[in-house]
Amino acid sequence: MTFTVWAPAAERVRVRVDGVEHAMTAAPDGWWSAAVDGTDYAFLLDDSDDALPDPRSLWQPGGVHGPSRRYDHSAFGWTDDGWTGRALPGGVIYELHVGTFTPGGTLDSAIGKLDHLVDLGVTLVEVLPVNSFDGTAGWGYDGVLWGAVHEPYGGPDAFKRFVDACHGRGLGVLLDVVYNHLGPSGAYLDRFGPYFAGQNDWGPGLNLDGPGSDEVRRYVIDNALGWLRDFHVDGLRLDAVHALLDRRATHLLEELAVEVDALSAGLGRPLTLIAESDLNDAKLVTAREGGGYGLHAQWSDDLHHCLHVALTGETHGYYADFAEPGALGRTLREAFFHAGTWSSFRGRTHGRPVDTRVLPGHRFLAYLQNHDQIGNRATGDRMSATVSPGLLACGAAIVFCSPYTPMVFMGEEWAASTPWQFFASFPDPELANAVRTGRRREFGAHGWGEAEVPDPMDPATVERSTLLWSEVDEPGHREVLDLYRSLIALRRAHPELADPRLAEFAVEQVDTVLVLRRGDLRLVCNLGATAVTRALDVDGGSVLLASGDVALVDEGVRLPAESFAIVQATGSSSNQPTSASRSASS
Repeated sequence: MTFTVWAPAAERVRVRVDGVEHAMTAAPDGWWSAAVDGTDYAFLLDDSDDALPDPRSLWQPGGVHGPSRRYDHSAFGWTDDGWTGRALPGGVIYELHVGTFTPGGTLDSAIGKLDHLVDLGVTLVEVLPVNSFDGTAGWGYDGVLWGAVHEPYGGPDAFKRFVDACHGRGLGVLLDVVYNHLGPSGAYLDRFGPYFAGQNDWGPGLNLDGPGSDEVRRYVIDNALGWLRDFHVDGLRLDAVHALLDRRATHLLEELAVEVDALSAGLGRPLTLIAESDLNDAKLVTAREGGGYGLHAQWSDDLHHCLHVALTGETHGYYADFAEPGALGRTLREAFFHAGTWSSFRGRTHGRPVDTRVLPGHRFLAYLQNHDQIGNRATGDRMSATVSPGLLACGAAIVFCSPYTPMVFMGEEWAASTPWQFFASFPDPELANAVRTGRRREFGAHGWGEAEVPDPMDPATVERSTLLWSEVDEPGHREVLDLYRSLIALRRAHPELADPRLAEFAVEQVDTVLVLRRGDLRLVCNLGATAVTRALDVDGGSVLLASGDVALVDEGVRLPAESFAIVQATGSSSNQPTSASRSASS
C-alpha cells in the first residue's frame, strides 16, 4: 500500500512501518509518499526521532501518542443496504455519550439499549464525539485525531456495528464533531504543517484562511465526508462553529454544506448538518440560494435559556436577560431572544431576527437539557434535581408541541437521578492537575464554592455520571417515561404538532399561563403555583393529554398548579386520539 502525509515545510520524511523505517518521496504540493507493506505506522519529520501518528489516522489502538494502524473500510460487513436515511423535519433527536450511556461504556453495550430509544419514539441518535482523545474517559471534546474512533469505546468496527444496529431499527445517527480546536494532549498537527492559527477558549484554532489553509480546509471536509460515507453516519453536529475563524469569501461551513449535499445526492439518502452557534444568526441555516450557508439546522440556546428560567427561576449569569416578562412566549415565536437586542451578559447588542415567514422551525433545535447545560454546572445536576415533576412535564410538553426539532438528553426521559458531570482522564499528572484546578477556579468565579466542584480526574465522577437503567421501571421515573412516550406519540399522530411553519404558529403568554396554538390543537400550560382557568378559542373539545387533574369547563380549561393540557377542538379533522391520548401522571 502507499502511505501519504502532508508536510510542506519538511526537508525529509520517513515512515516507520512495523518497526522498520522507509524514506518517503516529496511532491511539489507538500505531500510525501512511500509504497510499503505493513500494518502499524508512524511518521518521522526531518531529523527528529519522534514517531508521530498519522493526522488522518483511522485507527489508534495504542492511544493518541502511539502508532496508527491501517484500516480497511471495505472489510466490514454492513447489513443496511436498504437504509434510505432519516430526514430531520418531523424528527426527534436523542443525545447520548457512549462512555456513560451504559455501565459498559462502549459502543457495543450501547447497542443493547437501542430498543429503548425506538420504544420512546426517537428517530435520530446524536452521539457525542467518538474521536480519539488522550486517556480513557472524557466528554470527547478534547479529541486530537478526528478520524479515529476512541479505542476504549471499541474502535472503528464497533462504531460501524453501532450505526448498522441503529439503521436496522430505523434510527438515524448524528455524530458530534469538533473542528474548532484540538485537545491539549496529542495535538501534533502543527509539526506537520500550518494547521493552527491562534487560540480560542478551548485550545489551538485551525488555520482556515492563511497561507497553506487550502489543505487544512481539505482536512476538515475530508474528515466530515468520511464519517458520512464510510461510517454510514446520517449527519453531523458541528461543535461551536462561531469559533471557526474564516475570512474567506466562501466560509468553510458553506463549502462543507456544498460537498455534503453533493454526497447526499450520490448516496441517495438525506445527510444533515447541524451547527452549534453562539452567533444568533440564521444565515447559517438559510439556503444558499437565499444568501446563507445552507446548513440544515442549528441549536437554539435562547429557547433553552427561556425555558430554564421559567421552570427553575434561576437568573444568574447569562440567564439574567431571559427573566424579562414574556421572554418565553416571545422566543417561542421568534426562535431567538437576542435578535439585534441588548445582551447584558455580553455587554453589547447581539444576534439578528429570524425571518419567520420563510425559515421553518425544524431548522432550530429545542431542548430542556443537553450535555453542555447540565455538564457545565458545578455539580452537573439535572433539572429534575431541583424542578418539580409538574413543571418538568410542562417543559417537555412545550418542547414537543413546538414547531422546532425536539432533542432529549440521555436519561431526561425518565428524570434520571444521576448527574452528568465534567470528567477527563489525562495521564500526564501536570495536565490533569491543571484541568482540575482550572475547573474549580472557573466555577468559583461564577459563585459556586470550589469544594462543590467534583474532581474531574476521579473515576468516581464518571461512575456518578453513568445512567442507572434500573430506574426506568421505578415509581417517580416510570411516570415521566410514560409522559415522554405519550408526547412523542401524540406529535406523530397529530401532524399539526410538528408543523414547522413559524408564520402559522401563535403563542400567548399571560403571567405564568402559556398557550401554544397548533392548528386545531391547543397546548395550555400553567407554570404557576395556583390553579387557573383559561378560556380557549375553540368550540368544545377534548383533552388528548394532560398532567394533573385537568378539566374542561364552560369557561375553557381548568388546570391545577404546574400542569398542562393538550386540547383538541370538537369536530377536528386531525387524526383520532391514539393510546397517547390519556392523562399523564406527574
